[in-house]
Amino acid sequence: MRRGYNRAMPGISAKAALLVIAFVVPTAAPAQTNYLYPYNTPHKHAHHKRIRRQVEPAPPPVSIDKRDSVVAVAGPFHGRPYWLALAQCGGIYFKLNTLYTDAAVRARVIKPDPKANTEFTKKLNEAIKTATTYFDGAEHVLMNDRGIERADAVLTYDGQSRAAGERLQSIDAALAAARGCPALYQACRQAHPKQCSEPLAPMG
Repeated sequence: MRRGYNRAMPGISAKAALLVIAFVVPTAAPAQTNYLYPYNTPHKHAHHKRIRRQVEPAPPPVSIDKRDSVVAVAGPFHGRPYWLALAQCGGIYFKLNTLYTDAAVRARVIKPDPKANTEFTKKLNEAIKTATTYFDGAEHVLMNDRGIERADAVLTYDGQSRAAGERLQSIDAALAAARGCPALYQACRQAHPKQCSEPLAPMG
Protein backbone atom coordinates (compact mmCIF):
# COMPACT_ATOMS: atom_id res chain seq x y z
CA MET A 1 0.00 0.00 0.00
CA ARG A 2 1.37 3.41 -0.88
CA ARG A 3 2.38 5.23 2.33
CA GLY A 4 2.39 8.73 0.88
CA TYR A 5 -1.34 8.77 0.34
CA ASN A 6 -3.32 11.97 0.21
CA ARG A 7 -4.49 13.11 3.60
CA ALA A 8 -5.83 16.30 5.11
CA MET A 9 -2.71 17.69 6.64
CA PRO A 10 0.54 15.83 6.84
CA GLY A 11 1.66 14.82 3.32
CA ILE A 12 5.36 15.33 2.75
CA SER A 13 4.99 15.87 -0.99
CA ALA A 14 2.38 18.57 -0.53
CA LYS A 15 4.45 20.26 2.14
CA ALA A 16 7.48 20.12 -0.10
CA ALA A 17 5.47 21.96 -2.74
CA LEU A 18 4.50 24.55 -0.14
CA LEU A 19 8.12 25.04 0.84
CA VAL A 20 9.14 25.57 -2.76
CA ILE A 21 6.50 28.27 -3.06
CA ALA A 22 7.67 29.83 0.21
CA PHE A 23 11.27 30.06 -0.99
CA VAL A 24 10.42 31.32 -4.46
CA VAL A 25 7.96 34.01 -3.38
CA PRO A 26 9.44 36.38 -0.75
CA THR A 27 7.16 37.23 2.11
CA ALA A 28 7.32 40.16 4.48
CA ALA A 29 4.96 38.63 7.01
CA PRO A 30 6.11 39.16 10.61
CA ALA A 31 7.19 36.22 12.75
CA GLN A 32 4.03 36.27 14.84
CA THR A 33 1.55 36.12 11.94
CA ASN A 34 -0.89 33.23 12.23
CA TYR A 35 -1.88 31.13 9.25
CA LEU A 36 -4.60 28.64 8.50
CA TYR A 37 -4.19 25.99 5.85
CA PRO A 38 -7.53 25.38 4.11
CA TYR A 39 -8.24 22.12 2.34
CA ASN A 40 -10.93 21.43 -0.23
CA THR A 41 -11.28 17.76 0.74
CA PRO A 42 -9.43 15.42 3.10
CA HIS A 43 -7.82 13.78 0.08
CA LYS A 44 -6.63 16.87 -1.78
CA HIS A 45 -3.75 18.86 -0.37
CA ALA A 46 -1.50 19.60 -3.32
CA HIS A 47 -2.88 23.13 -3.73
CA HIS A 48 -2.72 24.50 -0.21
CA LYS A 49 -2.92 28.26 0.09
CA ARG A 50 -1.66 30.26 3.02
CA ILE A 51 -4.17 32.86 4.17
CA ARG A 52 -4.09 35.21 7.12
CA ARG A 53 -6.28 33.95 9.95
CA GLN A 54 -8.37 36.66 11.62
CA VAL A 55 -10.17 34.70 14.35
CA GLU A 56 -8.85 31.92 16.57
CA PRO A 57 -11.05 28.91 15.76
CA ALA A 58 -12.50 26.92 18.62
CA PRO A 59 -11.04 23.41 18.91
CA PRO A 60 -13.43 20.82 17.49
CA PRO A 61 -15.08 18.44 19.96
CA VAL A 62 -13.07 15.30 20.64
CA SER A 63 -14.63 12.14 19.28
CA ILE A 64 -14.01 9.60 22.06
CA ASP A 65 -14.89 5.97 21.54
CA LYS A 66 -14.88 3.21 24.15
CA ARG A 67 -12.65 1.19 21.82
CA ASP A 68 -9.90 3.82 21.93
CA SER A 69 -6.66 2.71 23.58
CA VAL A 70 -5.52 5.21 26.21
CA VAL A 71 -2.07 6.50 27.16
CA ALA A 72 -1.11 4.96 30.49
CA VAL A 73 2.38 6.43 30.95
CA ALA A 74 2.96 9.52 33.08
CA GLY A 75 3.26 12.83 31.28
CA PRO A 76 1.18 15.55 29.64
CA PHE A 77 -0.71 13.03 27.48
CA HIS A 78 -1.68 10.62 30.27
CA GLY A 79 -5.28 9.48 29.99
CA ARG A 80 -5.80 10.66 26.42
CA PRO A 81 -6.57 8.29 23.58
CA TYR A 82 -3.37 7.38 21.77
CA TRP A 83 -4.72 8.61 18.45
CA LEU A 84 -5.54 12.02 19.92
CA ALA A 85 -2.17 12.46 21.64
CA LEU A 86 -0.29 11.40 18.50
CA ALA A 87 -2.36 13.70 16.31
CA GLN A 88 -1.75 16.64 18.64
CA CYS A 89 1.99 16.00 18.53
CA GLY A 90 1.79 15.80 14.76
CA GLY A 91 0.04 19.17 14.70
CA ILE A 92 2.69 20.69 16.93
CA TYR A 93 5.52 19.52 14.69
CA PHE A 94 3.62 20.59 11.58
CA LYS A 95 3.33 24.10 13.03
CA LEU A 96 7.00 23.97 14.00
CA ASN A 97 7.76 23.24 10.35
CA THR A 98 5.87 26.35 9.21
CA LEU A 99 7.60 28.49 11.86
CA TYR A 100 11.02 27.26 10.74
CA THR A 101 9.97 27.87 7.13
CA ASP A 102 9.11 31.48 7.90
CA ALA A 103 12.44 31.90 9.70
CA ALA A 104 14.33 30.36 6.76
CA VAL A 105 12.60 32.67 4.29
CA ARG A 106 13.59 35.69 6.36
CA ALA A 107 17.17 34.42 6.57
CA ARG A 108 17.27 33.84 2.84
CA VAL A 109 15.31 36.76 1.40
CA ILE A 110 14.51 39.51 3.88
CA LYS A 111 17.64 39.61 6.01
CA PRO A 112 20.17 37.35 4.25
CA ASP A 113 22.05 35.03 6.60
CA PRO A 114 23.26 31.89 4.79
CA LYS A 115 24.24 30.09 8.00
CA ALA A 116 20.85 30.69 9.62
CA ASN A 117 19.07 29.73 6.39
CA THR A 118 20.90 26.40 6.31
CA GLU A 119 20.12 25.71 9.96
CA PHE A 120 16.42 26.57 9.66
CA THR A 121 16.07 24.60 6.44
CA LYS A 122 17.50 21.52 8.15
CA LYS A 123 15.14 21.95 11.08
CA LEU A 124 12.02 22.50 8.95
CA ASN A 125 12.74 19.28 7.05
CA GLU A 126 13.22 17.38 10.30
CA ALA A 127 9.99 18.83 11.70
CA ILE A 128 7.82 17.76 8.75
CA LYS A 129 9.27 14.25 8.78
CA THR A 130 8.58 14.00 12.50
CA ALA A 131 5.04 15.34 12.05
CA THR A 132 4.36 12.69 9.43
CA THR A 133 5.54 9.93 11.78
CA TYR A 134 3.03 11.08 14.41
CA PHE A 135 0.23 11.39 11.88
CA ASP A 136 0.94 7.90 10.59
CA GLY A 137 0.76 6.59 14.15
CA ALA A 138 -2.53 8.38 14.82
CA GLU A 139 -4.07 6.95 11.66
CA HIS A 140 -2.93 3.41 12.31
CA VAL A 141 -4.08 3.45 15.93
CA LEU A 142 -7.51 4.73 14.90
CA MET A 143 -7.80 2.19 12.11
CA ASN A 144 -6.86 -0.61 14.51
CA ASP A 145 -8.94 0.51 17.51
CA ARG A 146 -12.09 1.46 15.64
CA GLY A 147 -11.82 -0.70 12.54
CA ILE A 148 -12.22 2.30 10.22
CA GLU A 149 -10.69 3.22 6.88
CA ARG A 150 -7.73 5.53 6.54
CA ALA A 151 -9.76 8.44 5.15
CA ASP A 152 -12.13 8.25 8.11
CA ALA A 153 -9.17 8.18 10.49
CA VAL A 154 -7.85 11.38 8.91
CA LEU A 155 -11.21 13.08 9.29
CA THR A 156 -11.33 12.03 12.94
CA TYR A 157 -7.96 13.46 13.97
CA ASP A 158 -7.49 16.34 11.53
CA GLY A 159 -9.30 19.04 13.49
CA GLN A 160 -7.54 18.16 16.73
CA SER A 161 -4.12 18.20 15.12
CA ARG A 162 -4.79 21.60 13.55
CA ALA A 163 -6.01 23.07 16.83
CA ALA A 164 -2.91 21.83 18.66
CA GLY A 165 -0.61 23.54 16.17
CA GLU A 166 -2.45 26.76 15.47
CA ARG A 167 -2.36 27.92 19.08
CA LEU A 168 1.45 28.05 18.98
CA GLN A 169 2.90 31.38 17.89
CA SER A 170 6.66 30.92 18.19
CA ILE A 171 9.38 28.34 17.73
CA ASP A 172 10.10 28.31 21.46
CA ALA A 173 6.42 27.73 22.27
CA ALA A 174 6.23 24.87 19.78
CA LEU A 175 9.40 23.25 21.11
CA ALA A 176 8.04 23.50 24.66
CA ALA A 177 4.73 21.94 23.59
CA ALA A 178 6.57 19.09 21.86
CA ARG A 179 8.65 18.18 24.90
CA GLY A 180 6.49 15.25 25.93
CA CYS A 181 5.98 13.91 22.41
CA PRO A 182 9.05 11.65 22.06
CA ALA A 183 8.20 9.80 25.29
CA LEU A 184 4.61 9.43 24.05
CA TYR A 185 5.78 7.89 20.80
CA GLN A 186 8.11 5.47 22.57
CA ALA A 187 5.20 4.41 24.78
CA CYS A 188 3.11 3.87 21.66
CA ARG A 189 5.85 1.74 20.13
CA GLN A 190 5.81 -0.46 23.21
CA ALA A 191 2.03 -0.65 23.53
CA HIS A 192 1.23 -0.71 19.80
CA PRO A 193 4.36 -1.80 17.92
CA LYS A 194 2.47 -2.41 14.69
CA GLN A 195 0.71 0.94 14.73
CA CYS A 196 3.74 3.01 15.81
CA SER A 197 6.25 0.99 13.81
CA GLU A 198 8.41 3.76 12.37
CA PRO A 199 11.47 4.86 14.33
CA LEU A 200 11.33 8.44 15.47
CA ALA A 201 14.20 10.41 13.97
CA PRO A 202 15.92 12.72 16.47
CA MET A 203 15.73 16.43 15.81
CA GLY A 204 19.00 18.34 15.97
